[in-house]
Amino acid sequence: MNDLDNVRLRRLAALRPGGARVLSIYVDLDPAQFGTQPARASQISSLLDEADRRARETQLDHAARVALRADLDRVRELLRGNGFSAKGAHGLAIFACGPADVFEVLRLPEAVPGTVVIDEAPWLDPLVGCTGPRRCLALVSRRTLRVLLDHRDGGMREVAEVVDEVHGQHDQGGWSQARYERSIEEDVRKHLGRAARVLFERHQREPFDLLAVGAAPELWPELERELHPYLRERTLGRFDVDVEHATVEEALGCAQALLERAQEQRVRELLDRLQAGLAGGERAAGGVEAVQEALLERRVEVLLYEAGRAIPGLEDAIAAAIEQSAAVVPLRDRPELGPHGGIAALLRF
Repeated sequence: MNDLDNVRLRRLAALRPGGARVLSIYVDLDPAQFGTQPARASQISSLLDEADRRARETQLDHAARVALRADLDRVRELLRGNGFSAKGAHGLAIFACGPADVFEVLRLPEAVPGTVVIDEAPWLDPLVGCTGPRRCLALVSRRTLRVLLDHRDGGMREVAEVVDEVHGQHDQGGWSQARYERSIEEDVRKHLGRAARVLFERHQREPFDLLAVGAAPELWPELERELHPYLRERTLGRFDVDVEHATVEEALGCAQALLERAQEQRVRELLDRLQAGLAGGERAAGGVEAVQEALLERRVEVLLYEAGRAIPGLEDAIAAAIEQSAAVVPLRDRPELGPHGGIAALLRF
């Protein structure tokens, strides 16, 4: 489940309510830790107590303090009431600011640490990376195509199924058997061609960024040849899966290694571009001051930062990057940004 999209993220990044404060609360719904109602209730109580303490300690004028208390009461009612369901989500993000007429509740596909922040703007760091590339899985057998797609309103779903008539093999023998087998293979080729057309039509209606194909090794070369060039350039490769019986979750698990390799390759390409740009003195910026200057000039294409490191002005940098539709990529366990204070950027010009 994922209620977050780039439009909502940009809207939150632009929120600056003046003298009022924004209450940001993240709830961890990881089933491994908070799969039971008592565990979730305990975490929610702790978060609400923390929010109450921070609200008391924050220095505000009377009007802003009253507004913040009202926001906290509204969040408390939501989390302790029965009118909201977080089913299918692994995390929850809540942003409240009455004076700005904001009350956003976002269900997230990944777990987030339970956190409370009261500040002049929404705290967006945990959301970075939750609006990644849109993925499509094509499960293809000799007679079946199943199309699984990330949906804008959250989760991956099966959106299409095609079943073609392919004759079964028999044992007539001789020339008749050979002709029959050639007929079967022709049926399979036609099915693969149709599967490629269906995938391209789906891409035209609902564009996706990555395609992973679950198919037997002997089918993959022919299917790859049939794919439209737009799809081939988005294709990560082939993975093994029970095409006709796998659930969406099982298929996604089978494709996970391909998807993770794609993410690692993307990070490597970004870092290579960064090193080349910094060495050449163009199209890259390293360090807090240089990145801030590039953000002010709206030149940033990709903002890179070291997750978990205290970086001056990081929240403002993330918000500014999101506002100008730049990609924001947190890096974990990667030392390349260390010499630049943990932050750098690839530039549009």
